[in-house]
Amino acid sequence: MESILPAIAVLLFVVLLLSGFADTRAKRTERRLQRIERKLDQLMAHVGAAAPEEPRMAEVDELLRGDKKIQAIKVYREITGADLVEAKEAVERRMR
Repeated sequence: MESILPAIAVLLFVVLLLSGFADTRAKRTERRLQRIERKLDQLMAHVGAAAPEEPRMAEVDELLRGDKKIQAIKVYREITGADLVEAKEAVERRMR
């Protein structure tokens, strides 16, 4: 029994260490994807190509006209899958 406990501790340490590496790699991949998306958006803007707008974005605009910013952010998140900060920034840009 005494020899099993150190082996379990080492195994647990290795699992935790590997999960930390996976999390770091996922964050790095997410940042890289965001950079690629920004570059693609800039290229599309440069050539004058616009991405087709989601039909439900009219619902977001309607909520903004009714001074319902929080609900507009919620709908935006449903449509795009954006996180809260990204959705808030995008909705505020649409307000301008």
